[in-house]
Amino acid sequence: MKKTVLFSNFSGFVFVSIVGTLLHFVFDWSHQNIIVGMFSAVNESIWEHVKLLFFPLVLFFIIQYKFARNPQNAHCANFYAVLAGTTAIPALYYLYTGALGVNIDWFNILIFYISSAISFFARYKTIKNKGNCYLSPAITNTIIAIITLLFIIFTFMPVHIPLFIDPLDQTYGYFKST
Repeated sequence: MKKTVLFSNFSGFVFVSIVGTLLHFVFDWSHQNIIVGMFSAVNESIWEHVKLLFFPLVLFFIIQYKFARNPQNAHCANFYAVLAGTTAIPALYYLYTGALGVNIDWFNILIFYISSAISFFARYKTIKNKGNCYLSPAITNTIIAIITLLFIIFTFMPVHIPLFIDPLDQTYGYFKST
């Protein structure tokens, strides 16, 4: 089982890294299609970059659930992986930009891959520990559905706080409000 979990996590990391990287560009490739914008980055804000990790993670876990043998607490492990990775992106970004006072493009890219690795490390540790999961699949799936809805809503109606601002043109969201 250990090799299976390691392979699953490694293949998940590769899948999420590739799909997430592509999602950075697919909105422009689609000629800024509104449907594509719901699931890919519509600007350079931190919020939109979290989508690049969130949606590939959820997609990978759905595919894995349908086609692979899942450990007993996989729903919790997957849920914790999503929470760990999606909170790591803004945490790491604001930590380094606040400490250094600069925004470095290559380090922002590295943060995405580090956060993806954090996701799969959290998943691995949860499965390995075989601890009791106090959340039912219904609860974890509902929370993921709510987060999905929030990503879509805030793409079109972002809150005017730094998390949602595009640092390139100082606008917010799909409709480029200022």
